Amino acid sequence: MKKTHLLFCLLFPLILFSQDGKKFGIKFHGFVKTDVFFDSRQTWDAREGHFLLYPRNEDLDFNGDDINAVSRFNILSIQTRLKGVISGPDVWGAKTSGLIEGAFFGNIGTDINGFRLRHAFVKLKWDKSELIVGQYWHPMFVASCFPGTVSFNTGAPFQPFARNPQIRFTRKFGNFNLIGTAMDQVDFVDNGPTLPSWRYLTNAGVPQLDLRFEYKGEKLLIGAGADYKTLMPRLSVTTADGPFEGIKIKANEKVSGTSFFGYFKYKSEPVTLKLYAIQGQMMYSMVNIGGYAESGFTYDKTGKLTNIEYSPVSTMSVWTDIHTNGKTWQFGLFGGYAKNQGANDTIVGANYSRGSTIDYSYRVSPRVIYNNGKFRVAPEIEYTVAAYATTDKDTGMLNRDAKGVITDSKEIGNFRFLIGVYYFF
Repeated sequence: MKKTHLLFCLLFPLILFSQDGKKFGIKFHGFVKTDVFFDSRQTWDAREGHFLLYPRNEDLDFNGDDINAVSRFNILSIQTRLKGVISGPDVWGAKTSGLIEGAFFGNIGTDINGFRLRHAFVKLKWDKSELIVGQYWHPMFVASCFPGTVSFNTGAPFQPFARNPQIRFTRKFGNFNLIGTAMDQVDFVDNGPTLPSWRYLTNAGVPQLDLRFEYKGEKLLIGAGADYKTLMPRLSVTTADGPFEGIKIKANEKVSGTSFFGYFKYKSEPVTLKLYAIQGQMMYSMVNIGGYAESGFTYDKTGKLTNIEYSPVSTMSVWTDIHTNGKTWQFGLFGGYAKNQGANDTIVGANYSRGSTIDYSYRVSPRVIYNNGKFRVAPEIEYTVAAYATTDKDTGMLNRDAKGVITDSKEIGNFRFLIGVYYFF
C-alpha cells in the first residue's frame, strides 16, 4: 500500500502538468496480463516460476526416483505493466521527453506483487544525436531486435536480459547509428563471495562500457557491438586456518570480461526474421549461463593468504525468431542454444557462475497470438533442455575438466504449456 501511495505522489504532479498542453504532458500506456502455465518438472526460475530459465537436474532419492520429476501449475498476473510517457519543452535545442515504467513483478521472491521500476529515463533528441540518462535496457538487449515470445523470459538464458542505470549517447550517420553506453547495476547484478550484489561492479571503480554500431533501414537491421566489464569481488581476504586464522588482508584483485555480439532483423510484409549471436564473458548479470571463478591464491612467506585471483567464464549463445505479421493472427517460432565454454584459467576455488554444472542448453518454442482490438490471447509451448554434468562412478566427481568445461553430460528436459491473456490500454 505504501508503494502505491508513493507512486501516486510521484505521478500526481505530472498529471497536473499534463493539463497544460503547451509545456508538459504525460500519456499513460500499459497492459493487464495474466499467465497460466504448466511445467512437466521442477525448474530454475524466478517469481514462483514466472521467469523460466531451464529444468532442474535429477535429484535421486534412496530408491532412485527423481525428486524433481514433479509437475506444477500456476496462475500469475505480476507482469501487468504501467508506463507514463512524458513530454516537455525543448532544452539546448533538443526535443525532451521522459519515461517511467513499472510492473508488479517485485524485486525479490518475497516481494512478489510489489511494484518494481523497469525503466525511468530522460531523453534529449537532436537531429543527428540522442542522449538517454536513466534506467533502460542493457545495450546487449537490442530493443529493436528481441524475441517475440509470450513467456516473460524473452528468450533468456539465450538472449541477454537486463536493465541498467546508464548514460547512452547515439550518433546518427544517415541509416547508420553509433551507440556508446556507460552503466551501473541495480536489479540485474553479478554473483560473488557475498551472493549476488551490485557492489562488485561499483567497487571496481569503472562503469560497464558498451559500444555498438548498426545499420537501420526500412526493412533491414544489422548491428554488432562489444561490451567490457570489470568487477572487484573482494575488498579483503581472511586466512581461514593455520597459525594466521582470522587475519584480514586488504585485497585489490579485479576480474574483467569482454563480450562481442551481433544481430540481424529482416521484416517483410508477411514475416519477420531475427537472428542474434553472442560470445560473452561474465554473463551472470545478463541472466545467462556463465560468470567467473577463483583461479589462484597468493600467500606471503609466512603463509598468510594475501590475495585471490579470478578468471572469467565464457559462454556462447545464439537464437533465432520468426513470426508472421498478421494483425489478427500471428504464428511464431523461437529457437535458442547456449554453450558453457569454461574459464580462461584453471579453477582452484569457488565458481561464481550460473549453470556451472551445465554443458549446454537449448529451447524450441512455438506460439500463436490472437488479437482482437485491445484484447489478446497467446498460447505457447516451451521445450527447454539443460545438459547436466554426469558423475564419475569411480571418483564420485562431476565430469568436467580443470577449467570447468563439462566432459560428459545428460540431457534433462521440461515442457512448459503457457497461455497469456492481455488487455492493452
